[in-house]
Amino acid sequence: MNGPVSVAADLVQRAGGVIAARRRGDFAGAETLLASFETEQARTLGFYLLADLALGLVRAQTGQSPDELMRELTLLVATTSPPPD
Repeated sequence: MNGPVSVAADLVQRAGGVIAARRRGDFAGAETLLASFETEQARTLGFYLLADLALGLVRAQTGQSPDELMRELTLLVATTSPPPD
């Protein structure tokens, strides 16, 4: 199956893999996965879809409105150090 759903699932899976690899300190693996996206548009779409799904899961667990969740995330980002390069 190579329809839009399977393409989107592949993009989300690779975006999640990038984040997982970085979290476990596998920076070379993360770079390899980043390079596996055929275009910048595909990379952007993969990370957008992953973020949208993750936010939906958090909202389902917390019951927060989208606005409440975004306020909390904005505050968290403002107080978090950037990841190492």
